[in-house]
Amino acid sequence: MKLFLFNCVFFLCTIVTVFSQSDIREQGLVTSDPFWRQAIGGSVLSLPSVQAQSAVVALDGGNIRAYSTAGTPMWNYSARGRISPYVTRSREGTSYLSRTNGIFIAVNRAGRELWRRSLDEPLCARVIVGWDGRLFVPTEKKIYCFTASGTLLWTKTLESPIAIAPKLDKSGKIFLAIKNNDVLRIDPFGNTQAWSLVDTPAIVISTDQLRMLAFYADGSMEEIGASQDWFLSAQSGVQPLVLPRLPANPLSAVCRGDNIAVTMNDGRITILSIEEKKFVWTGDTHIREMAKIGGKPEMEAEMLFDERGIYVLSKNGASCFSPGGKRFWFTFINNAASVPAFGNDGVLYSGGRDWILYAYKIEDRVLPEKNALYGPLPEGSYGLGRPQIFNALEIPLNENERKVKLEIIGKAVSEGNIGANEAEWTSFLLNVSAGVIVDDELLQFRIAAMNLLGKIGSYETVPWLINIFQRSNEPTIKSTAIKAIGDIGVDPNGTAIQTFLHSIIQNSVKDDQVLTAIAAATGALCRFSGPPLSETGIKILNLLAAGSQPPATRRQASKELTSMR
Repeated sequence: MKLFLFNCVFFLCTIVTVFSQSDIREQGLVTSDPFWRQAIGGSVLSLPSVQAQSAVVALDGGNIRAYSTAGTPMWNYSARGRISPYVTRSREGTSYLSRTNGIFIAVNRAGRELWRRSLDEPLCARVIVGWDGRLFVPTEKKIYCFTASGTLLWTKTLESPIAIAPKLDKSGKIFLAIKNNDVLRIDPFGNTQAWSLVDTPAIVISTDQLRMLAFYADGSMEEIGASQDWFLSAQSGVQPLVLPRLPANPLSAVCRGDNIAVTMNDGRITILSIEEKKFVWTGDTHIREMAKIGGKPEMEAEMLFDERGIYVLSKNGASCFSPGGKRFWFTFINNAASVPAFGNDGVLYSGGRDWILYAYKIEDRVLPEKNALYGPLPEGSYGLGRPQIFNALEIPLNENERKVKLEIIGKAVSEGNIGANEAEWTSFLLNVSAGVIVDDELLQFRIAAMNLLGKIGSYETVPWLINIFQRSNEPTIKSTAIKAIGDIGVDPNGTAIQTFLHSIIQNSVKDDQVLTAIAAATGALCRFSGPPLSETGIKILNLLAAGSQPPATRRQASKELTSMR
């Protein structure tokens, strides 16, 4: 009898609330056993991060744990100290987190620590991953920008603490609000636009047309910058948006195309058409349904808006609507320690206060994605992959000017102060590395330029470096290009790894210096990304560790293989 009662209590505490079958049919209520559950050894600090066919959770004991989307435990990383409740994963599956003492850590897809850096303070929000793998890292009063391999590019000190966490807009910039009522938009190189609002916004969003909108606690809205830019708007024929007041206070908002979806604190969701400047429809989420039956919903929500529909997520459950207003389903979740995450595979991941991670298979629809080797392709580029013309008069044409500029760039890189010069300097380095700026094409300048490209670390420059490797006949140039790729550390499309493999299989590379560089770069790329990139990488390293290869190459390949075990 006791066992029976225990099982009943466990069942009620760990699955969604049970209604009758007629209720399910009429209301779209989802009730089911968990798809899988796993004991995680701690309370979840923040919503799980679902990426690269796995889910990662941050725990109050200072660990992050990874599980496959089928529920298989993959790895357990200990930060050896308390961690902030924010974990972000890049498209290749690298996790970024910080300890509460400000130590910022990168952990690869296989659970191995890649690098760590010291910040003045711990994270105050999730890290934002830019289009080329760069990291926008927010602390209370600073934004740091690191490369994927841990090089500091710039730091921006804010006038006031962050009030609304940074997000990525459709131009690859980040936007955020700070507590002095300023809204900031910061580009990949640290250049900043700022707008002062008359009141503190509850939510700030950027539309697909890059219009910035502020939602206030009383339900009112305004277009950010419309009053300052009224003259330019009038000249271009673009009229400032005049939007209606929300029927209740906003909790969360998300934009897709012309439509803004807003979840409000009364548990309703509404769709606002930017073009029509009116509310198209309003519906009841699980938050409102819980209030109807006497529950006490928690007023925190996240939203998704993709090809499948609009999703509202909270500690109390989740809801899904079509863009046209039909509620597909809703579900309640008890005992959640954080807002759940909804994966592209239709699975809802929820960390319970009972130290168990639950996965609920809610729907069979899978989000269609244009995938590279790992996750979805970035929406654009920062234009760093090819030389650009900034000011022809500033291009150094003689040996001394070139040397001085390389020294200036090297000093800025070592100081973490590249900032607004990055695009121009990268263009200069691309030109020098390829020998396009010609009078003597001194070898040491090309080597220095490629080494700096590796440290600046944008993977947009990887195809350029691959081209140098393939076209050059000079072993030192070829090996330096390879080293730079390894220093960048990221090969999300697998282009560099496949190039290395092809060159070895075709026996087109015979120089031991170049072969040894391939071994070192392959190891670096594989350590960063883990599988499936490492599957090809291990094949390369086994070929290079064979007895027919030069001794130095064999030693390097064996060393890299050992480092990945």
